[in-house]
Amino acid sequence: MKIAIIGTGNVGSALAQRLVLTGHQVSFGVRDASSPKSQKASAIAGTTIQPIEAATAWAEVIIISTPPEAVLTLASQLGDVKNKILIDTTNSIRTRPEPYATAYHALKDLTKSSKIVKCFNSTGFENMTNPIYLDFGGIDMFCAGNDQEAKAVAQNLAKQIGFSECWDFGGDDKVELLEKFALSWINLAIMQGHGRNLAFKVIKRS
Repeated sequence: MKIAIIGTGNVGSALAQRLVLTGHQVSFGVRDASSPKSQKASAIAGTTIQPIEAATAWAEVIIISTPPEAVLTLASQLGDVKNKILIDTTNSIRTRPEPYATAYHALKDLTKSSKIVKCFNSTGFENMTNPIYLDFGGIDMFCAGNDQEAKAVAQNLAKQIGFSECWDFGGDDKVELLEKFALSWINLAIMQGHGRNLAFKVIKRS
């Protein structure tokens, strides 16, 4: 699958590494290919760097891993993505793309895409780099959104890169809840000092 990642930070880079390992074609869409972050991303084996609109035109799936407020200007740079699957990994915790509640809602309105899903936002980048815990196997991922096709793609990608399950949180009305769930991880791992090697896994009694 051809996947464009917009955002060369920790999350985008971690996902790129895992996706390349599972056989996907990955290209970073960047504004400035000469920036230090772009240069660092270009060093990830198996990835390429392209201008944003070229990367999104090439891709079947677009992963957004920028600061949430950046989508306000980014949306117009993506080109026509109405028929592309968009995966929003952002969390509007410290900042938000006003007047929208989340980047998900901003992207859905500004790009006119209905094929959008919230995913890969509920844990730290270390757990995306390596979602396998020795005693428990793969940890869990979560997604939300109205579009079933987009959710199915995100769920499949999550499992391919090592997550045990990708639980469906629900539709658009559960996107903000999923972002608050991400805040729960941030609270435990960082604010409460338990460390970033901490993850969520759903267990069901048989």
